[in-house]
Amino acid sequence: MSRDDAPSPEGLAGAVPPDRCPLCGGGNACAMAAGDASPCWCLEAVFDEALLARVPTAASGRACICAACAAAGARAK
Repeated sequence: MSRDDAPSPEGLAGAVPPDRCPLCGGGNACAMAAGDASPCWCLEAVFDEALLARVPTAASGRACICAACAAAGARAK
């Protein structure tokens, strides 16, 4: 699925698959969601509070923000 085919963030508020970013719907490369035993990239990432505040409540703690959204949030500071 390309980012153009990804569901809109509004459509993600219900059930967000753990391998999808709750902000853009794109793949989040989460090692834990993929069942990989290695540590996920997001464990070392710093997420801006404003970015975290955009995550729908239903997705909080259930799906990782993708690296692209995390980087965009860091640039927006």
